[in-house]
Amino acid sequence: MSYEVRGHGEPLLLLHGFTGAGSDWRYVFDLDALAREFQLIIPDLRGHGGSTNPSGTLTMRQCALDVLALLDQLGIEQPLAIGLSFGGNTLLHLATLRPQRVRRMVIVAATPYYPTQARKLMAAMTEETRSPAEWAEMRGRHVHGDEQIRALWRIGRGFADSYDDMNFTGPLLSTIVAPTLVVNGDHDPLYPPELSLELFRSIPDARLWIVPNAGHGPIFGEHREPFVRTALAFLHEGTRPPAAGGP
Repeated sequence: MSYEVRGHGEPLLLLHGFTGAGSDWRYVFDLDALAREFQLIIPDLRGHGGSTNPSGTLTMRQCALDVLALLDQLGIEQPLAIGLSFGGNTLLHLATLRPQRVRRMVIVAATPYYPTQARKLMAAMTEETRSPAEWAEMRGRHVHGDEQIRALWRIGRGFADSYDDMNFTGPLLSTIVAPTLVVNGDHDPLYPPELSLELFRSIPDARLWIVPNAGHGPIFGEHREPFVRTALAFLHEGTRPPAAGGP
């Protein structure tokens, strides 16, 4: 498992999206500045970036187990966490498998299960239809050659027929103890806002932010600054000391 640890302070775990890599977070945060505030743990999830995938299969539950093993190796008991899409789904597994291992989390474009519209897009994830620009972008992230890239697209296509990995019920989500900020775009083509509302209603200590005029993963480009401001304010709620005269 390839990962980066940088900075000092409260541990903050950053989990990227599907076909992404840990390096993608540089497009969201000023990582140098963030590392002066937190100890950043930035892995490449199984089969992504510099991480290998010997099994040839990929589930978000397995990725959560991988991340737990990494946290154990680093001696980190209860980090803050932000997860985007695939990374957010991984956090749902982590926070239900080991509820006490997450202090607070922000999940962006995550889902309790795959809706029909997402399955249609997943089924169309073929390597043959990729443009040269898409190949170049993928080669910039994934260092183990074109077969690694083809494997990711094959796995993504297989998600269209997966019904057991992402299958969170309300009672299971109710076991999450970490305060959670649920973020999604109001025009997400994969996971509509109704699914974020299900997460919000099922996770006991949750907040919901539906970003207007935004698609899947509204944390880049024009959405970057408001996301960074809102996400960090939420994470700081659990780290700041009480105001003078407070309880």
